[in-house]
Amino acid sequence: MTTKNLIRTLAAFAAAATLAVQAEAATFINIATASTSGSYYPIGSVMAKIWNDAVKDMKAGVQTTGGTVHNIQLMGNKEADVAFMDGVSIPAYRGEGKYEGKPQTFIRAMVPLFPEALQLIVAKDSGIRTFADFRGKRVSIGAVASGTEVMARQLLTAAGIDPDRDIAPERLSIADTAKAFADKRIDAAVFVGSLGVPGVVEITTLGLVDFLDVPDDVLAKVLKDLTAWDKFVIPANTYKGQTKDVVGYASWNMLTVRDDLDADLVYQMTKALYEHKDVLVQNAPKMSGMTFENVAHIMLPLHPGAEKYYREKGAVK
Repeated sequence: MTTKNLIRTLAAFAAAATLAVQAEAATFINIATASTSGSYYPIGSVMAKIWNDAVKDMKAGVQTTGGTVHNIQLMGNKEADVAFMDGVSIPAYRGEGKYEGKPQTFIRAMVPLFPEALQLIVAKDSGIRTFADFRGKRVSIGAVASGTEVMARQLLTAAGIDPDRDIAPERLSIADTAKAFADKRIDAAVFVGSLGVPGVVEITTLGLVDFLDVPDDVLAKVLKDLTAWDKFVIPANTYKGQTKDVVGYASWNMLTVRDDLDADLVYQMTKALYEHKDVLVQNAPKMSGMTFENVAHIMLPLHPGAEKYYREKGAVK
């Protein structure tokens, strides 16, 4: 081997070693969201870009999932570091309901996002006006392992409807639910999500559906067991053709992280989100709900890294 070739070979080895060290130094973060047709995925994609640009040696990627229940599973298996979660995360952390005896104590809160409402939707020609009319109907109760499915089952049970016997349950994502309404393959749907989610906008714009109120007696039964939820009104004209307020209930979405994530890293991630909030709001106006005041709505323990940032800003004492 000539001296020139030897130098080239050594240079190539040095470059490869440098790249290996850089790769080893990078922190890879997997963000669990939900389906691409919901709110979590596009917001998660914007957050990943903010972190990749603003946090040194961080490589964040976004993963589509079935929603909150699936995200909890992924986080528990250490297949996700950051996850979008709804109110189902509260009983999961506490070991209540379907998580009785299995508290998911690895969940830590990072930032408040926006309220997520239960939305009861029926096809215009379904003949459904009350819960009694659900019997024998085809009802979308959310994707498998989603927070929507958990909430739908709880709501229907509180209304005296057995979700496995009294209806024909369809486990569909919001995108598939919208398509099923368009194809007249379902009569109703229980959906848990933020207001203005694309799938619901689509079917209301096409004039395919109406909204039902959750009656007071059913609401009281449900909220008795859901300490993280409260009565919520979807204002009239939130959706096309929705001319009246719709009564239901809602909880706050949260961005969560695993408890073993490095505190300094979580501090930097939290700081970056607030410093680039304008980018988030520009892409998703509902992210205006990510405020220091709304940290009070978080009912999970804060991650120490996030807590440090909030203390500096006076958001927590």
